[in-house]
Amino acid sequence: MSTNVDIKALLQAGAHFGHKTSRWHPAMAQYIHSKRGGSHIIDLVKTVEKLEEALSFLTQTAASGKQVLFVGIKRQAYDITKKLALDTDMPYVVERWAGGMLTNRNTIGGRIKHLKDLEAKMESGELGNKYNKLEVQRFQEEIESMNVLYGGIKDMQPKVGAVFIFDPTHDKNAVLEARKLGVPIVAITDTNADPTLITYPIPCNDDAIKTLQLIADYVKVAIDTGKVKASKVSEKEVSMDKAAKPVDKTEAAEAK
Repeated sequence: MSTNVDIKALLQAGAHFGHKTSRWHPAMAQYIHSKRGGSHIIDLVKTVEKLEEALSFLTQTAASGKQVLFVGIKRQAYDITKKLALDTDMPYVVERWAGGMLTNRNTIGGRIKHLKDLEAKMESGELGNKYNKLEVQRFQEEIESMNVLYGGIKDMQPKVGAVFIFDPTHDKNAVLEARKLGVPIVAITDTNADPTLITYPIPCNDDAIKTLQLIADYVKVAIDTGKVKASKVSEKEVSMDKAAKPVDKTEAAEAK
């Protein structure tokens, strides 16, 4: 089941407002409807088409059990990104992109292991029993500092199924790393972005909070739909396994 996008909702959220014409990227020409007051106006018919394609892909990704990494580091996207990730139980980055988050999993994985070890020792009381109050406080500060950077990706799979980026121009390092690994990218592409770098570009306003929230709402529905599909497939496989399991004659005799 695909998610149907309401073009009126996009219009009301201001999704059609692009950047100043002087800041445009020529590759976005196919998604631009017109110019108004020195700014480009995005063709929302194209937005609906591309958004529905992206949502379908995200549903398939979630249905296959793969994770979607959400990236929204700029101020407008911060809260929306974090809530979307927590609501869908997906990894996220909202503070800053640490080099190698995708491409150098050995180093990043080592930092995350260290963080988890410290958290486990703090929770169990091991640090409190072994060190004085000042040293324990320093460990707590280290945990908090590391969680700022790595908290959202502590449970990220070795390879995610997709990366969703709220502003690929702002978060270009996330784009570069995903492309290097061949990870599909879904991203909101305003008129200043290069859509050719994005697997599933969504042409629309990337600054208006109402627009970002609307897109996030659609994405949540798409991922939730995929998770339901995955759950049904899993239940069906379990049922088939039980049905195919050979009957143990000894067990059957004992049951009688």
